[in-house]
Amino acid sequence: MTTIAEPMLNEFREETNITRRILDRVPADKLTWKPHPKSMTLGQLAIHIAVVPGRLAALATQSDSFDVAQANFLPDQPKDMKEIQSAFEESVKQAEGCLGCLTDEAARGTWRLLAKGKEVFSQPRVNVLRSIMLNHWYHHRGQLSVYLRLLDVPVPVIYGRSADESPFE
Repeated sequence: MTTIAEPMLNEFREETNITRRILDRVPADKLTWKPHPKSMTLGQLAIHIAVVPGRLAALATQSDSFDVAQANFLPDQPKDMKEIQSAFEESVKQAEGCLGCLTDEAARGTWRLLAKGKEVFSQPRVNVLRSIMLNHWYHHRGQLSVYLRLLDVPVPVIYGRSADESPFE
């Protein structure tokens, strides 16, 4: 019998390969580059994408709430690509472990986001994983593909063809 988390875990595994392709294109000599003063650097965005799945899967599965007052939303600047790739592989393992152990009861359980003790929202844990772990990840991955385009780095296939590559040829 399929658990609630199984389809999400399968999707995560497919999306991991896409994310790995994009992270592999990040030029090591441009990690401090940013497209706008308000933007993250390329390195900060890449490390954020690398750690999102593991950190958010752990946050949503190992507790019933989180207060954003405890968070630092600005990623540290990575020193090199090895740090990004290592963080990504560890994050993937952590997310797979969390999703793989998620029972249906826990998936349906309520998870709360707080701001200085005040509830921002309360949702089933599975909804939080879908929106904050996966959709949030995809959002930033899309940003990274734009950074690559602006740096004239060939954008890999994400879903179907890109302007640089086609899975159909």
